[in-house]
Amino acid sequence: MNYLKSNFTLAPRETYLKLQNTRKKAAEALETQFLSEMLRAAKFVEPRASFGGGAGEEQFASMLRDAHARALTEHGGIGLTEHILRSLMENSHDQSPHASRQGTRGPTRP
Repeated sequence: MNYLKSNFTLAPRETYLKLQNTRKKAAEALETQFLSEMLRAAKFVEPRASFGGGAGEEQFASMLRDAHARALTEHGGIGLTEHILRSLMENSHDQSPHASRQGTRGPTRP
């Protein structure tokens, strides 16, 4: 019975790394979306009137913008991912898996 129970629980370090990986993916997705919106605002990959592709061309232009934004993020982006991660870590008080909880505040009470 103990064997089964220990198989389904993660060690604290593994749990921490899994949480950090999830946060990093979310931060990267947010930076990618931000860059895509900035590229759209800058009219990057704007469909030209001479092609006359209509709505289909607009759709493919947005896909191309998203691909450019993903590539930018994968190659370092503008540093937004790191700022988001740092903010998430500060807000959750878990900078390291073995950090003592000393000095952190518990839930606030009214």
